[in-house]
Amino acid sequence: MRFLRTLRAFRRAKSGNVAIIFGLSVIPVIGFVGSAVDYSRASSTRAAMQSALDATALMLSKTAVSLSADQVSVKATDYFLSLLNNPDAKNIKITATYSDANGSQILLSGTGAVNANFMGLLGYNSIPLTVNSTVKWGTTRLRVALALDNTGSMSRSNKMPTLKTAAKNLLTQLQNASRVNGDVYVSIVPFAKDVNVGSGNFNTTWVDFKDHGSWQGWTSTNGSCNKKDSRDRTITNRSDCLAANGKWTASTPSVSNWAGCVTDRDQDYDTNATTPNVSVAATLYPAETYSDCPVSLMPLSYDWTALKNKIDAMQPAGNTNITIGLVWAWQTLTNDNPFLAPAKSPNYEYQDVIILLTDGENTQNRFTSSQNSIDARTKAACTAAKNAKITMYTVLVMEGTQSLLQNCASDTSKYFYITSADQLITTFDRIGTSLSNLRIAN
Repeated sequence: MRFLRTLRAFRRAKSGNVAIIFGLSVIPVIGFVGSAVDYSRASSTRAAMQSALDATALMLSKTAVSLSADQVSVKATDYFLSLLNNPDAKNIKITATYSDANGSQILLSGTGAVNANFMGLLGYNSIPLTVNSTVKWGTTRLRVALALDNTGSMSRSNKMPTLKTAAKNLLTQLQNASRVNGDVYVSIVPFAKDVNVGSGNFNTTWVDFKDHGSWQGWTSTNGSCNKKDSRDRTITNRSDCLAANGKWTASTPSVSNWAGCVTDRDQDYDTNATTPNVSVAATLYPAETYSDCPVSLMPLSYDWTALKNKIDAMQPAGNTNITIGLVWAWQTLTNDNPFLAPAKSPNYEYQDVIILLTDGENTQNRFTSSQNSIDARTKAACTAAKNAKITMYTVLVMEGTQSLLQNCASDTSKYFYITSADQLITTFDRIGTSLSNLRIAN
């Protein structure tokens, strides 16, 4: 009976139950809390591996084209291990695949593990990790036209020498962004009131030496009058000759008496890149003898030495007609006359870009010296170029109407207003970096 009473008392006793339950539960509690710690370490390690793998892929993209498949793998592992600074990562293995079909591509895969300090209580000795990274380049090719102000005001405040340095630095950046010839083409369009298309285009059908419309072309200032003015001076243009009741005899155009300058086409062809058509006179570019004719433009090219030489040849003179610089930059990007841009391959995407730089306000075009009227033509040309899917970067140096250039840019990040010539260097560097990044897609 005493034994039975003791047994019943033991069954009813509750003292020590908490300790027993805690003792039984402490192992899984420690395991779950420890799992959070282990997973946190694993997550941090994985992030470090991903960052190192992304950097490795970008580094390999610069040299992979010249490496064998085995060398790509060795380089990938070496780069990755040198960049990874995380002692928790164990059993690292990197695989790399390079392909150059329809552009170039590096595929990287990394595996590793983190030892589990607490999860071992639950039967897991390590946490596996996997990271991947892909870099593609060469799928986007660039066509970049530089429309650069060469007017007289660029002679002040060291603007022209600094522009030359900045533009040549930009060319170096674009050259470095090219894997093979043709990845990046650049044209250069110096402009003042006119643009110089080169006297070698004298016999082309798109240059008009004839009178057309309401404006007298090249022949209005190249010829002779059979009368003199009231002071017995030689009359040198058609309008003054006719006003004096004289007869104007136009000179025969020749390479020797035409430097290569053309002025605006008839409106509204003056604000777009419509292909010149010999049967439609308004689409032709009127030739002009202009005393401040800038250096001739250079069509799309990847001859980086010649492009830099063209930059060095620029000299500041003349009045400002932003519209004609923009339109001719656009013309160099088109696949029609006057300048046939290189054909585009269906295996690539293409980005057409205009970088428009000026240091002042519009002062003269073929039609007027009214700034408001010329600004309206520039605005129309900017709108037309953007509608044609051309990316517009605009740079205003120290002077001029900010709203015109700001609204001309494709977006606010592509408009730059600088208050000193020295800022041209960093501004063009930023643009070059932006364009170079278009060649790489993560």
